[in-house]
Amino acid sequence: MAATDGRARASVALQAIRSGCVIPAHPLALTAQRKLDERHQRALTRYYVAAGAGGVAVGVHTTQFAIREAKHGLLKPVLELAAETARMALPRLGSLSARPAPFALVAGVCGVTAQAVSEASLAESLGYDAGLLSLAAMRESTRELLIAHCRVVADVIPLVGFYLQPAVGGIPLDYAFWRAFAEIPNVVAVKIAPFDRYRTIDVVRGIADAGRDDIALYTGNDDNIVPDLVTPFPFGPGGEPRRIVGGLLGQWAVWTRRAVELLDQARAASESDQIPADLLRYGAALTDANAAVFDVRNAFTGCIAGIHEVLRRQGLMRGTWCLDPHEGLSPGQAEEIDRVIRCYPTLTDDDFVAAHLDSWLA
Repeated sequence: MAATDGRARASVALQAIRSGCVIPAHPLALTAQRKLDERHQRALTRYYVAAGAGGVAVGVHTTQFAIREAKHGLLKPVLELAAETARMALPRLGSLSARPAPFALVAGVCGVTAQAVSEASLAESLGYDAGLLSLAAMRESTRELLIAHCRVVADVIPLVGFYLQPAVGGIPLDYAFWRAFAEIPNVVAVKIAPFDRYRTIDVVRGIADAGRDDIALYTGNDDNIVPDLVTPFPFGPGGEPRRIVGGLLGQWAVWTRRAVELLDQARAASESDQIPADLLRYGAALTDANAAVFDVRNAFTGCIAGIHEVLRRQGLMRGTWCLDPHEGLSPGQAEEIDRVIRCYPTLTDDDFVAAHLDSWLA
């Protein structure tokens, strides 16, 4: 009976992914000693559930890839903690949620084939619904080897493809790759995050030309969130539009309640074919804020610490500590975060967090 319930839940969660939702990239809460801070880690997951997110992505760049290192040994504990907390929080916090809905657990999957299969198997055993597959470790592989690698991992867990921007370690993946990737049956979505409009179009066109309208397109372009969500890409049959239906984003790890509202607004605008100027203005403000949080002026050096800083100010984290002691805020980054919060107060969800923080930390 338990196995049947698990399969039914996974099917509902995959349908939620295909329909489109907000999926924050889950950060890692640490103590000053750089050990897992379980209390604040749970609070973060509860926050995402209550904010109305449709899922979380755990074990991804925002969670810090170093959790996989033997000296930390945090991959399984962090995946396990998020899954357990989300399952407990959903019924308890559903009344607060902006969009009570099925909640999808997405696990980051990295490394060459043996490692990726091992991580996918771990995620599947913990009840994760899909794996976000990074190909950064396969840099020297041919297109054919990359696709073979993806097929092997897809035999273990449903896949969310991932075009990671080359500036932070991704590899170029052309139209032909995405056209072939879309032929893998167990692909449910693709996170498009090259931070490049030409490469974004390669992905959308490749998926569309494969005839896979069941593969959901998610923006990971933190620098272009609103335009991605409202653009009717003319690559379907007869020029029918293909649309990006949600976001799996580090930017949405902060101010998540506003992200849920934004996705609703973008969806309504797309359905009416009326894109309000205020929505585009909001998008420009969000890109400016992202530049501060992600530390664009310093080539993303303080990206993870910037996310931590926003959450620290809200009380959802105790500090900006990263597993790497050399990783932190860049000079002037805190002041840039001050500026964007001051200039764009409507981007923040501080009141929402303040109203419920004590219960999330309990």
